[in-house]
Parts: sequence; structure tokens; C-alpha cells
Amino acid sequence: MEKEQFEIIRQAVRSRYGQIAAADGCDCGPSCCGDPLKEVSPDQIALALGYSAADLAALPEGANMGLSCGNPKAIAALKPGETVLDLGSGGGFDCFLAAREVGPEGRVIGVDMTPEMLSKARASAARIGALNVTFRLGEIEHLPVADNSVDVILSNCVINLSPDKPQVYREAFRVLKPGGRLAISDVVATAALPEVLHQEMALLTACVAGAETIPRLTEILTAAGFSRIRIQPKDESREVIRQWVPGRKIEDYIVSAAIEAVKP
Repeated sequence: MEKEQFEIIRQAVRSRYGQIAAADGCDCGPSCCGDPLKEVSPDQIALALGYSAADLAALPEGANMGLSCGNPKAIAALKPGETVLDLGSGGGFDCFLAAREVGPEGRVIGVDMTPEMLSKARASAARIGALNVTFRLGEIEHLPVADNSVDVILSNCVINLSPDKPQVYREAFRVLKPGGRLAISDVVATAALPEVLHQEMALLTACVAGAETIPRLTEILTAAGFSRIRIQPKDESREVIRQWVPGRKIEDYIVSAAIEAVKP
């Protein structure tokens, strides 16, 4: 992919999620947030993807915007005192949940390239007094995070949006401490997406057209230096995915997956 095309996609993603932040959640058109005509609430989406009612009750108002495709916290096994990094942290949904797990001695860093999302997340953090959570402006391909400084990396339906996934995982490897781990929920391709769908910008910004196959994703993670790679598709996610772009049968081509790996 040409560098110019990378930037076109990146700007489209930034614009799309800026609009979602300004609208306090899913607004219209194809997105990871489902079909607004069906009036599926963000909480219903989160519950269907493995979050608990207790998780949702602990969140500041507006943090859950219905942009998940899984629950990375469920596979992260977070421990008190750990440093956690969330790639594409949005309104802070997973950051605030992780902050409860790592406790006051731990630290959570959210990185997002959308200023509107950062403003929303920072306002929520200030409102609830989340002193162990910080949010930084940056691209997940070029993280504003020091080398060997993070215990766990979370991400939720974001890396598929990047036009340069190998660079994302190289950066993830760089900032993780030795023995640090990935706990990621994202979509993967289970069949080749028809070219007509693959080229639609709306689907590139909607967690659909950018999905990699499991073999290709395994190659990317291996090349970045990761070991103990485990990618577990979640077939039960197809019903949620079907609602992202109704009538296009995208659930025949992509599925949510839990992605785990370790920096040796």
C-alpha cells in the first residue's frame, strides 16, 4: 500500500471516530457499533461480547460507546501494580476497567489519535478521580511510550483499522517489558472479503475491510518477535458483527478473536 493511501485511510478513521465522540457514541452508517435502526444499546453490545453488568456499572457515564468486538480484560489476567497500555483507547472504556484491576499502585495509559476521543476520556477520568489513568495523543504505529516500560497491552477492535499492522506490532513489541504480554480483541478474516467490499472506505473505517487472516496475523506477530502466539476466533460474535453493516453478510467473512502473545 502506498504511503499516500495509508494517510488517506488514517485521516478517514480519525474523522469517523471524531464524529462518534462528538455524538457521544454510534451515530449513523456502518460502524462497529451496530445498526442504529435496531436500537441496540452500547451496554447490550458489551454484555453480548463478554463484559459483566458489574463492569458496566463501574464505568463513568459515556465511556462505553459501543465500539467493542470483545473483552480484552477477560484474557489479560491483570495484576495489582502492573502498567497497562491500551491501543486506540477511545473514550477510555477498557482503561477505566483495567485501572480497577491494577489498583492505585498500577498505571494505565491510553493512546488514541483522535483529539475528540481524548477530550472525552480525560474529562471522564477527572470526573471520577481516576488518578492512575492517563491519556496520550498518538498513533498506534508510533507510540508515545518508552521502550520496555509496559507489562500488558490491551486493544479492542482498533488494530484492524491500521493500514500498517506490522508497524503496530513492532511498536507493541518495543514498549513491552521482556515477559510482557498482548491481550487483544480484534476482528480477523475467516474468508477472503470480496474486492468490492474491500475497497469501500466506509468498511475500512468500520472494523471490516482491514481484517487480516489468522495465518497472516500469526506471521506479523512472529516477525515482530512475539512468541506463545494464540489467536482464538469467537464464532458467537457473528451475531453482533452482522449488525454492523446489515444486509451485507459481513459475518460470513470476519469474526472477533482473542489475540494473545508474549515478548520473550
